Amino acid sequence: MVVSHGCIEKKQWWLTNKQIVDMYVKDARTLIDSGEHSNIASAINLLDAALALSSRCEAAMELKATALLHLRRFKEVADMLQDYIPSLKMISDNSSSSFDNYSRERVKLLSAYADSDTRSEQSCMCFSVSDLKKKVMAGLVKNRNREGEWRYLILGQACCHLGLLEDAMALLQTGKRLASAAFRRESVCWSDDSFTFSGNQQQTASESICHLVSYIKLLLRRKAAAIAAAEAGLHTESIRHFSKIVDRRRSIPQNFLAECYMQRAAAFKSAGRIAEAIGDCNRTLSLDPSCVEALHTRALLFETINCLTDSLHDLEHLKLLHNSILRDRKLPGPAWKRQTVGYNEIPAKLRSISTKIENLKQRVASGEIGSVDYYALFGLRRGCSQSELERSHLLLTLRHKPDKFINFIDRCEFSDDGDVDSVKERARMSGLLLFRLIQRGYTSLMRIVLDEQALDKQRKMMKHDEHVHQQISSKSVEIVTMRNNNNNNNKGNEGEKKNAFKGVFCRDLSVVGNLLSQTGFNRPIQVKYEGLSC
Repeated sequence: MVVSHGCIEKKQWWLTNKQIVDMYVKDARTLIDSGEHSNIASAINLLDAALALSSRCEAAMELKATALLHLRRFKEVADMLQDYIPSLKMISDNSSSSFDNYSRERVKLLSAYADSDTRSEQSCMCFSVSDLKKKVMAGLVKNRNREGEWRYLILGQACCHLGLLEDAMALLQTGKRLASAAFRRESVCWSDDSFTFSGNQQQTASESICHLVSYIKLLLRRKAAAIAAAEAGLHTESIRHFSKIVDRRRSIPQNFLAECYMQRAAAFKSAGRIAEAIGDCNRTLSLDPSCVEALHTRALLFETINCLTDSLHDLEHLKLLHNSILRDRKLPGPAWKRQTVGYNEIPAKLRSISTKIENLKQRVASGEIGSVDYYALFGLRRGCSQSELERSHLLLTLRHKPDKFINFIDRCEFSDDGDVDSVKERARMSGLLLFRLIQRGYTSLMRIVLDEQALDKQRKMMKHDEHVHQQISSKSVEIVTMRNNNNNNNKGNEGEKKNAFKGVFCRDLSVVGNLLSQTGFNRPIQVKYEGLSC
């Protein structure tokens, strides 16, 4: 048999299947060591052929998983080794047995459905490290040999890149411990040179795993702090913790980033910041278009601000998604993907969504389509000032400008590079629609604010004119009163003067009469003026 980069010639009669598999594995290892993507792809073809002959060949499976990890085909690694994912084991065990063992591990997270027909609170499995390690060690007990140790490190790295951080932490820690134990056992019979060379390789691999585990722990601690703050009612604190996660410069796995955006949207909704909550729902749906929780939350947000057409559009999309789940008889995505809704809950939710759609259609037909509550969209009180409106509009414009809205894609680590263009297109379209809604709201609210200011100014002018008129009236009354008082005073003075003149005249007449009586008529009257006589 001759092997040349995946081209396999006719099998010779003297070669057994084991010999052929060994040759395939040897050639594949050589191709993988070269480090070129084309050679690694050819090595995968060889390994597939080897696994077709011997499906339980551990060396071929290890090399194939390593090659897929080098090519960043993490989904294929998870599909290949999904039986070793702890969370998937827990789900399968819970579906086949009672739920008593894990009832204490369920915690109430952020509210996902707020209407009366559905659950008011969505519960999610809180993965504890102890239970995860129990599941991992249970798999080790079944495989006492060392042939399965490589699964934990490779699958742990794949789970980390796929956003399954709890599973990745348990797998990596277990794989690191097993690798260290195997290294100690093998180093007994090594020479000094081989020990130094292998020790350096082991140390380098161990350091990379340690850095990855520390990064996972940091993200999980911040996520736990954010969820705890939200449950305590500290929504601003929860938003701050989630923002620390999503605004990191280091890339974050796509699924984990979508989950953080969804939970921050719920925190924004509880805090009354509708525009930011809609923006985070848009980011979640850009990363995961089949997210049921994001569609339902965004529909409720649009209904809250009376944007009925957009809410109706999301509910119609959600109805189609539920119908496709019932048709395919499985939830969207691979088996290891975490879901916020169970398959058994789909029929009840579908009936609730259909009822909601009919109610919204009746409201739209009755003419409620134009009464959008832009105050709730901006998070402002009615009767706000122009400066408050301009400040809120400026902040929302800076955050949701279409060119800046898609910047979160640069911080996302995609499990498949082919998804980047589609994610950018979805994010650009949803960001543009939200930006236009904000601009329409700003125009409408600014018109209302300016009209209110004009009315206030007119009222103030009317009050001022009325006050001036009252002052003028009061002053005119005072002036008339003063004039009347002056006239009365003048009349009294004139009467007194007349009486005084009248008294003097009468006195003079009496003096003249006395003189005439003394001297008689036609005789001169002698009057003395200071000793003079005339």
